[in-house]
Amino acid sequence: MTLTATPLRLSTADSQFEAAFQARLHWAADTDAAIEASVAAILRDVQQRGDAAVLEYTARWDQVQAQAVAELELTQAELKAAFDSIPAKQRQALEAAAQRVRSYHEAQKRACGESWSYRDEHGSLLGQKVTPLDRVGIYVPGGKATYPSSVLMNAIPAHVAGVGEIIMVVPTPRGEKNAMVLAAAYVAGVTRAFTIGGAQAVAALAHGTATIPAVHKITGPGNAFVAAAKRSVFGTVGIDMIAGPSEILVLADGSTPPDWVAMDLFSQAEHDELAQSILLCPDAAYIAAVQESINRLLPGMPRKDIIAKSLNDRGALILTRSMQEACDISNRIAPEHLEVSSQDPHRWEPLLKHAGAIFLGAFTSESLGDYCAGPNHVLPTSGTARFSSPLGVYDFQKRSSIIEVSEAGAQVLGPIAAELAYGESLQAHARAAEMRLK
Repeated sequence: MTLTATPLRLSTADSQFEAAFQARLHWAADTDAAIEASVAAILRDVQQRGDAAVLEYTARWDQVQAQAVAELELTQAELKAAFDSIPAKQRQALEAAAQRVRSYHEAQKRACGESWSYRDEHGSLLGQKVTPLDRVGIYVPGGKATYPSSVLMNAIPAHVAGVGEIIMVVPTPRGEKNAMVLAAAYVAGVTRAFTIGGAQAVAALAHGTATIPAVHKITGPGNAFVAAAKRSVFGTVGIDMIAGPSEILVLADGSTPPDWVAMDLFSQAEHDELAQSILLCPDAAYIAAVQESINRLLPGMPRKDIIAKSLNDRGALILTRSMQEACDISNRIAPEHLEVSSQDPHRWEPLLKHAGAIFLGAFTSESLGDYCAGPNHVLPTSGTARFSSPLGVYDFQKRSSIIEVSEAGAQVLGPIAAELAYGESLQAHARAAEMRLK
């Protein structure tokens, strides 16, 4: 029997559209209570027993035996050896992708990552000092799949920001180390790397052990246990975000080959069964053509079962009244990846307010952004693009306000501050300002 996928077909002209649309978008982000309880126990254990707990959990879940956590650290020589061991084409691709990612984030740093100051009319100095974090941890998945691209996307902006130490953790189930992941760590400038994963790795990075240094921020994706652990340690350390399933939304005017759009929908659906792929288009015949492409191309995909379940359970092909309406719906969804597959994408881009990343034009496949275009592929999901941003240099920096009030400025600001302080019944605040008045 030939495997097929039939994403939900909707039309905005249908009176039942809103209810069906909301039902298809819904995704329960609630963490299973059993996972929360398990993660809480692991975090406490690692915080109390340090290296011993890390060794115990690594042996239990990754089947990796070691007498000391130091045995689980990858040396720079091992990272270099992994780089040298992979085929030349892979080395070249890693270096080319790394250079583009680095160039983009260097431009980002110049645009928003520098200190600034000015003097007001009283000669007071006001400004902001931007400094890098001292040490960060990056989590790299290593279970069902391996992601060398995630190493580049997390480590390079940290490196560009000027972070002093970048500590990578990556699980190696049964001791199987992925050479591309280690090579990417070498190319991206990772300082230290440990072959540990799961909630215990997050706990070790957050609290530190005798061997693994505590970091100030943890970034990178992981499974439900990793996400729960990151949520739990937030406050002790910073985190980037709690990522949900992968998403792609394609706005199409019908001018792009249907096979291209079908494959772009596959590109996110193949991540996992909960991924969401949606097409918005005002052309009913084109939507039908994309559906035909889906069914024709699907049997040839190695991950066809995952793609089919994702498209059947969470996918949608939505007929809109116009491209303008498609843009309005896109803003309601606030997708992780947004492709504008149009002959004139710049006509529609100004209407698009909420998206993790916007890919303009038929030749800009989302997959290019995942690997080598340059902008970061760590993006907000589950509608959080309405208020959050892609991972960037700014995530690895902190900002300190600079205030130097001149004698003349103190005469102007003092009475204002004192009046407000007395209004709040904070007399010491008021007196501190008044003492500096002539």
